[in-house]
Amino acid sequence: MIQAPLVLASASPRRVDLLAQIGIQPDEILPADIDETPLRRELPRALAGRLARAKAAAVQALRPGAFVLAADTVVACGRRALPKAETESQAAACLDLLSGRAHRVLGGVALALPDGRMLERLVVTNVTFKRFDRREMTAYLASGEWRGKAGGYAIQGLAAALVRQISGSYSNVVGLPLYETAALLQGAGRRVFT
Repeated sequence: MIQAPLVLASASPRRVDLLAQIGIQPDEILPADIDETPLRRELPRALAGRLARAKAAAVQALRPGAFVLAADTVVACGRRALPKAETESQAAACLDLLSGRAHRVLGGVALALPDGRMLERLVVTNVTFKRFDRREMTAYLASGEWRGKAGGYAIQGLAAALVRQISGSYSNVVGLPLYETAALLQGAGRRVFT
């Protein structure tokens, strides 16, 4: 097993908690400072992968010789990538669009290796929301848990009551697909479950 340090290229406390759930504690947390604006005509799948790779590469440049783990979560409705809601009106627009519909959560994961190579995975989870009424929408928006969340919701919080069906990785929707992340680390020679 290779015991180079593991750097998490994310400021997300959810990702730290998810890694802890499978016994992984990063040696350092160093959020990547990149522009996350989608490229013109960039589809959600490509966006999730590109952002994960860009985050890993940005932090790898600062921490050569380390494992650098990066991820990005994109909520897609059709061919459209929904924003990380920063305002209540953005969150409301996302939730209006998702109400009563199926959508995809695309999780890009990239692992920069100590030798400079990059491994990656893309995980797709299908989520279907129930149709919710104005009262439910107003209550959810008032909670504020949508702030900074892709698609304007946090499945691990109150939004769980809006989910009618999920197919695929639940942890991917929260922010990091754990099975694929553990497989990437193990395949690269990094100890998991320590």
